[in-house]
Amino acid sequence: MQPADRVCTCSATVSRLRLFGIGEAPGGSVEFSAQQARLIPVAGMSGSRDAEARAASALLAVLSIVRPFSKALLTPLGATGGAKATVEAFTEVSFDLPDGRTVRPDGLVSVSFGRRNFVALIEVKTGEAKLDLEQINAYVEIARLHDYDCVVTVSNEIAPSPGVHPTDGLRIRSNSRVQVHHMSWSMILAEAVKEHTHRGVDDPEQAWILGELIRYLEHPNSGALEFADMGANWTAVRDSAREGTLDRRDGAVIEVCQRWDQLIRFAALRLGAEIGSDVQEVIPKAHRADRQHRNRVFVESLCDDGTLMGTLRVPDTIADMVVIADLKARLVTVSSTFDAPRDRGGRARISWLTRQLRDTEGSLIIETYARGARVPVVSTLECLLEDPRLGLGEERKEPVRFRVLRRSEMGQGRRSARKPGFIDALLDAVNIFYGDVLQNLRAVLPPAPRLERRTDAEIENDPVVAS
Repeated sequence: MQPADRVCTCSATVSRLRLFGIGEAPGGSVEFSAQQARLIPVAGMSGSRDAEARAASALLAVLSIVRPFSKALLTPLGATGGAKATVEAFTEVSFDLPDGRTVRPDGLVSVSFGRRNFVALIEVKTGEAKLDLEQINAYVEIARLHDYDCVVTVSNEIAPSPGVHPTDGLRIRSNSRVQVHHMSWSMILAEAVKEHTHRGVDDPEQAWILGELIRYLEHPNSGALEFADMGANWTAVRDSAREGTLDRRDGAVIEVCQRWDQLIRFAALRLGAEIGSDVQEVIPKAHRADRQHRNRVFVESLCDDGTLMGTLRVPDTIADMVVIADLKARLVTVSSTFDAPRDRGGRARISWLTRQLRDTEGSLIIETYARGARVPVVSTLECLLEDPRLGLGEERKEPVRFRVLRRSEMGQGRRSARKPGFIDALLDAVNIFYGDVLQNLRAVLPPAPRLERRTDAEIENDPVVAS
């Protein structure tokens, strides 16, 4: 996603500006430049506090105007989904606590429809600023005193999984009257792009306003940053994994695994914004119930064989995408595993797959699994296009399952801005695999049950009918 600024320069735009009487001079053409007026300017911000205040105001103002956008963000938190609901937003609100303290959340948003009224306090951080546990607890206390529904935090921190807050030490029971929810700026931007570009906003003025928010959030001065850094320990952990000297108790290893989880979630957000769908990170039930257990699994995998794994699910696709970063081999592998059609022979099953991937660019590896086989027959797509029988192996057994995978260089840099970087390499690998492979694959539907037609003589001779 790139900034949407458009700067007018003399060579390309003077003739157009002359329609408005701009750029004309007695002596002929004149040097002229201009920048399009924006609803939410990024100029004039002198520090992080200015960036936070402007980002909070911009977000809340657009939520109060563009109903499809506020519905997408706030309905999952408990607000009404009514299209005609009234959304009101305020900034720099102030509350007095019973102990004499005065707290000032960055904003408050209210969604009302009939007798239903949803109110949330908003806390915003931009840039690399982290959410403060003491602040959040104070806002939760305010919400309880005033019977508000929740506290919503917004920052560049990415929660490791849905429903898990990125701030350590925050303990809110699931049955608590006041809940705490977190939204990353990446998630907000992805949702805005999906509403604006893919789902569409019917009202043209609301569509323009939402587009202005997208342009603002994409600008580097807004403080809404993408996930772009694997942390200061990335290089040391990467090199130790290659040498096989990682220690499970090392805090650096634990931090890298936590960032890996955030990266997979960010990859889901990025792909979802590109295709206009709700791409999800697949998290096992045991991992959702115990965040520490999930991180231990990552640490064990990284220390044992130098790999990190994550899974993404795109709605209506033939299978999930499994993403593996092999720090020893310095490769990123993206793959999908799915059943072969059962209504045709072995060679035809392979041809069914290769026909759908015929126009794929780059090298793909296809593994075919026969029934009961633990070891697959491995071939490249190029070889199978020439001779499908190569996927059957020496015993010519019919495949019951396929695994399609693509490998690419991992990239070494910890930051995405320093190419070739690990984050860029992984995001590119996910997008390329989805665009070249997964979106082109269609599962074979089983044939419909056949209606058995019998002759009159067969019916008369049927002992059941006769009885």
